[in-house]
Amino acid sequence: MKVFVNGKLKVLKEGATLKDAVKDEAYHEGSLVAIRLSVYTVTRTTNDFELLTEKGTMILRLDEGSDAELFRNKIHQIQGSTARWVNRRLASFGSFQTEIEVSAESRMYRKYDCFFSLGGGDNHTTYMMIAKNDHRGSYGAGSGRIGRITVGRHLLNDIAEGDNILEIRPVMSETSTENVEVTSDLSYKLEEGYSVSTNVLIELDPRAPMAAEHLLIAASEGYFEVTEPVGSFLASSKRIDADLKQEFSTVREPGSVTVRNEGLGNGRIFVYKDKRQVSPSHSSAGKVTRGLSLVSMAKKGDSITTVTDPPRILTVGMTQSAGEEYLAVAGIKQIRKGDLSDDAVVVEQIPERTMDVLAAGSVETFAVPRDRIYKIKITAKDDATVKFFRRVTGLDHKSIGSAKVQFTFEGAQMITFHGDDERGKSLLPQEQFKSVKRGDIGVTNQVRPMRGLLGIRLEDSKSYGPTGEEAYGTNIVGKFLGDLGKMLREAESDKPVYITEADI
Repeated sequence: MKVFVNGKLKVLKEGATLKDAVKDEAYHEGSLVAIRLSVYTVTRTTNDFELLTEKGTMILRLDEGSDAELFRNKIHQIQGSTARWVNRRLASFGSFQTEIEVSAESRMYRKYDCFFSLGGGDNHTTYMMIAKNDHRGSYGAGSGRIGRITVGRHLLNDIAEGDNILEIRPVMSETSTENVEVTSDLSYKLEEGYSVSTNVLIELDPRAPMAAEHLLIAASEGYFEVTEPVGSFLASSKRIDADLKQEFSTVREPGSVTVRNEGLGNGRIFVYKDKRQVSPSHSSAGKVTRGLSLVSMAKKGDSITTVTDPPRILTVGMTQSAGEEYLAVAGIKQIRKGDLSDDAVVVEQIPERTMDVLAAGSVETFAVPRDRIYKIKITAKDDATVKFFRRVTGLDHKSIGSAKVQFTFEGAQMITFHGDDERGKSLLPQEQFKSVKRGDIGVTNQVRPMRGLLGIRLEDSKSYGPTGEEAYGTNIVGKFLGDLGKMLREAESDKPVYITEADI
């Protein structure tokens, strides 16, 4: 039985279910899957082709013309070809034989253009070229333009001489009379010709790095939850009250992904079904390039598996050596800081945002010995208190966070850390403690002047909490599980203490 899964043809056994279809696909358990039924579906080969390379997948969108048609006819020869030379202008794959007539015509090539060239003016050594920069040139094949790379463009910086095009395959699209079903039930039985979408693919917009990173963080578990499905868009408000600034905005086309950068709902993510005008309060985070049917059919509470191009680049929590290997795959140079040893654990990355990393081409990884990272346990039941603590320490978007020491001295009954006075205004008093123990973590709530201050209790007390406040001014967050004595010996004013909820 033949079905299409995320635009790719799969051959499954008769009686196969969605469970069989989602195997080896990006899919988060419990997320929505869209199925177009074959009886109303006409499947056609689009002008989009996936180029599967050793460094990842790019999508080539063909022009209309003889060179594009020649590409279709030569796919079996181009497939398997090698990057023969790569420089700042071009990546060249080949060679293979064609019937292209030699021409010295010169033309302007734009960044991401894909075109033919003849090595030494001989069509027996034809190459497929991809422009990495705007330039004018003559490559022996006349105009020779095949099309343009639309997805996976960042991989051009990764491809090196000797890398292969492993496979070239058409991306399939479906036109239908809206005979689409959505479900999260993987026992759903498939039939011949069905087309399945298990995820949405979002190409991130480098012109809005803060919005793109916000989207990456929101989808870091592999999906996002629909909280507001509206006629023209769906939205997710799981990560609002963010620190964002106005960035690049454009017309919101169907499939556009934006992040609200100011006002009520700052940080809300929108995916558009219909066209809407430019709004400066909406930064362009990216564009859905696959799986838009999931956006069209999703309802409140549904989860949608999310894949981004590029994926998030973050080394925090890795060792220096593991971080080096990870960054090398993305073509990023590592600059080690702090503890330079291979086994030291990265606690800070500069820059931290993925688009800034790709633009810079290098990243500083600041590491410390493993025993300088202290485990904590968050026990608070109040969502606002937990959200505040994780936001202030950075644990809401990375595995290792930090708290900057505000006040400590030998013999003190507590150690306090800088918090966030403005966000502390929203911390309502919670159930008052009857006593606190050494190692308890707390935050000063809105009823006291030092609202938002973080603290750890160093002595048991029935009267005062981890920040030195009485019970009515204290919200208990959790427990410090690490070596408290060691941490106190190393703590310095205005220096960070690194914490984690994970086993490091």
